[in-house]
Amino acid sequence: MQIIDPSSVLSVSDFSRRVKHVLEANFPTVVISGEISNLAMPRSGHWYFTLKDDRAQVRCAMFRQSNQRLRFVPTEGMQILVTARVSLYEARGDFQLIVDSMEDAGVGALQRAFEQLKKRLQAEGLFAPEHKQALPKFPHCLGIITSPSGAVLHDILQVLQRRFPALPVIIYPTQVQGDDAPEQILQALAQAQQHNHCDVLIIGRGGGSVEDLWAFNNEQLARAIHQCPIPIISSVGHEVDVTICDFVADVRAPTPSAAAELVSPDQQEWLAWLQAIEQQLSKAIKHQLNTLQQQLLWQQKQLKHPGRYLEEIAQRIDTLAEKMEQQFLFYLQLQQEKLLTLHARLQQHSPAQQLAQYQSRLDYLQQRLRHILSPYFEQQQQKIVSLARELDAFSPLATLGRGYSYVKNEQHELIKSATQLHSGETVIVHFAEDQALMTVKKKLP
Repeated sequence: MQIIDPSSVLSVSDFSRRVKHVLEANFPTVVISGEISNLAMPRSGHWYFTLKDDRAQVRCAMFRQSNQRLRFVPTEGMQILVTARVSLYEARGDFQLIVDSMEDAGVGALQRAFEQLKKRLQAEGLFAPEHKQALPKFPHCLGIITSPSGAVLHDILQVLQRRFPALPVIIYPTQVQGDDAPEQILQALAQAQQHNHCDVLIIGRGGGSVEDLWAFNNEQLARAIHQCPIPIISSVGHEVDVTICDFVADVRAPTPSAAAELVSPDQQEWLAWLQAIEQQLSKAIKHQLNTLQQQLLWQQKQLKHPGRYLEEIAQRIDTLAEKMEQQFLFYLQLQQEKLLTLHARLQQHSPAQQLAQYQSRLDYLQQRLRHILSPYFEQQQQKIVSLARELDAFSPLATLGRGYSYVKNEQHELIKSATQLHSGETVIVHFAEDQALMTVKKKLP
């Protein structure tokens, strides 16, 4: 029988830990292609799936911090290319791959990511027409978010110079291609909103491949454009190029030059319109002046000499003064007659007579009251004296007055028998007019 050294015995945990260490230390990062199977996406955000081909399969795990960087969502049966680290899941002893990045090995990976994002944002209503803002008819200031070195800016400014050079322009420079482009575009958009100088914005760049235009398919940028209170024109790529920004923007222009034409009025048209307005205004002013001149001539003919006008006013004042004096005298006479009538009525209803009657009746009632109450008071007085005598006969004070007394203990309880007393106890003896403290020496039979 083989003798085993107890110190060399490994637990399952120790063995799994050593195998995991060997695998992770000896296998560098690997790139593997295969088909997704048994895909699971729990609420934790981590993804678990099996990567297989026609001969073998291996378990894979892609944690949330890694899968959040993907531009597409993998599906069952998709051919993918993963960059992963070899590891061991100790709890089950399963050999697995920890996936750090994933690419679609099939054709159109970027297009699939584009379609998925488009479908999701459309379902949320970000492309709905009711959310689109109208462009200002007469913009006060235009903001341009693009590369300062590209041909887009030159094309826009050239169109503005031709159509309406008086329109103020603010340029918010940003990268329009590469990994840093979405963040820079977001910062430029936020800066335009913070300044609040522009009432319309153009976001754009020139043409390019799908990868070149991918910065404008960014989900955060799409949501920022949707929430922006300033109307936005999207002009990304050529007319055949379509990005998420085109769908979520308020207006899509096929080219940057077309965007500049949409936002700027044509100065030639406006000059022609202003000249027509000027001619109409000139005719209207001349017609109005002629009308006012005719009215002035008519008013001059109707105008009276000031002296005659003052004479008429003086005569009218005299007439009104005479009429006012007559009215005042009539009113004064009417008020005097009213006053006499009221005085007579007041004499008939004088309160002095009523007061005299009430005083006489009051005196009479007081005499009757005294006459009625005097015998009643005497009778009640005699009754009170009789009751007082009877009450005094039964009063304990009267009993005490005849030489009697009563005893209470210190708790003020009445002592009715010597059996309630104890030797040395202090008692209170009550007399008719005072009281005394006494000490019990002993009880007598």
